[in-house]
Amino acid sequence: MLIKNRTNLNDFFAYGESVPGYEVRVLNEREARAAAAILFVGAFLGLTNGVMLHTAIFSKYFVTFFAIDFTIRIIQPRYAPSLMLGRFFVQNQRPEYVGAAQKRFAWILGFVLAWPMFYYLVIDFQPNPLKVLVCLLCMALLFFEAAFSICLGCKIFEWVKRKDPKYCPGGVCEMNIKEPIQRFSPEQKIILIATFAVMAYGVYAYFTKLPDKTIFVQKMKVLMMTQAELDAIQAAKEKAEEEAFFSDDEGF
Repeated sequence: MLIKNRTNLNDFFAYGESVPGYEVRVLNEREARAAAAILFVGAFLGLTNGVMLHTAIFSKYFVTFFAIDFTIRIIQPRYAPSLMLGRFFVQNQRPEYVGAAQKRFAWILGFVLAWPMFYYLVIDFQPNPLKVLVCLLCMALLFFEAAFSICLGCKIFEWVKRKDPKYCPGGVCEMNIKEPIQRFSPEQKIILIATFAVMAYGVYAYFTKLPDKTIFVQKMKVLMMTQAELDAIQAAKEKAEEEAFFSDDEGF
């Protein structure tokens, strides 16, 4: 009985799944990508609710879920709610196995970002530029994994680990030569560079050329302000109202 209990305990804490034909424990990348997409939608809804509806209630619930979910991921991913949701949606697709070690490292980075966000957005809600940027960084990481299967945390793991990790997402650790369909011709490179340039200018113009014409830009500017800047705006507003009040009195 003692040996059986010890075996069950070891199996619970064994990170990743043992799959025949793979040298190390692995996870299903399809589940991870689906979970990243689900979390990205949640983060996006929280951002749009905060900007458009002036409420952080959705974001507070989401950040709480996000922090708990990533805590479970680095302990035992088979019980993480978002990964189980991802499994539900991709259960009929062929698994794409990736090394569990690098995914755990990537999720530790998410864990490190999640709990400070939980404190500053749930317990002590005081938005400032740094907190907004952290939220946007998390959204970017989720988007890159969901849309392109690019796990930046796995790439960092590859840089810091002396020996190349096995079974990276998309096979980037094992692939040394690109197939012809993956290469860019000179004409395609020119079009690609031009596309990036236009996209970068479009983002820049949206936030600078239309400062007073879009609600989103106005709200984002407020979110990016420090408390001192907000206090200064409020003081200037009160002063202007006071001057207008006395000007009306003098008119009478």
